[in-house]
Amino acid sequence: MNKEAEAPEDVEKSLFEAPPIAEQERMVEAILFATSEPVTVRELEARMPHGCDPAEALAHLRKRYEGRGVRVVRVGDAWAVRTAPDLAFLMQKETVETRKLSRAAIETLAIISYHQPVTRAEIEEIRGVSVSRGTVDQLLEMEWIRFGRRKMTPGRPVTFVVTQNFLDHFGLESARDLPGLKELRAAGLLENRPPPSMMPKTGEGDVDAEEETAEGQSELFED
Repeated sequence: MNKEAEAPEDVEKSLFEAPPIAEQERMVEAILFATSEPVTVRELEARMPHGCDPAEALAHLRKRYEGRGVRVVRVGDAWAVRTAPDLAFLMQKETVETRKLSRAAIETLAIISYHQPVTRAEIEEIRGVSVSRGTVDQLLEMEWIRFGRRKMTPGRPVTFVVTQNFLDHFGLESARDLPGLKELRAAGLLENRPPPSMMPKTGEGDVDAEEETAEGQSELFED
């Protein structure tokens, strides 16, 4: 008995028959996971075989991911796979950010550490150039310097001093432990002889001299 020939319309239908909905769901899942940006239904339809219904596949996929660690969510008119909101804290990661100080910031920090308490005008006089607000803001943000007492001079300018964080970062017990010029040159941190205004104060490292200087300046600052 001869096998009856298939009708042309039956052949065309079999050639373009859509995959099972479970397979369509897998396709949508693969596309969403592999794409960094949300994907629209139209984009899904363009990627999937002819006859697929990505909207229905999405509905099945969303239901399957309910209560899981990731969810299929709508983003505008597109779709994406995202972490469940209640598990977002697991994605947080603390990193140590290395920030290189500019030359201006290094010079400003050095002046403050050796001449504290010091005003902005005094810093500019020592450096010979103006101090930008960004330089001071960077050091304040890093919590290496802080505002000190106001100087009892016309305008009552604010002063700057180094912080406990600065001392802790450089392993110093106090500002008196800052290296002197000989140590700085030995470490290669000073290439040329600095101007007199950049040199540490007379008696640096001498506790008595430091206390005498502090007592002599106490009347210049408000408590």
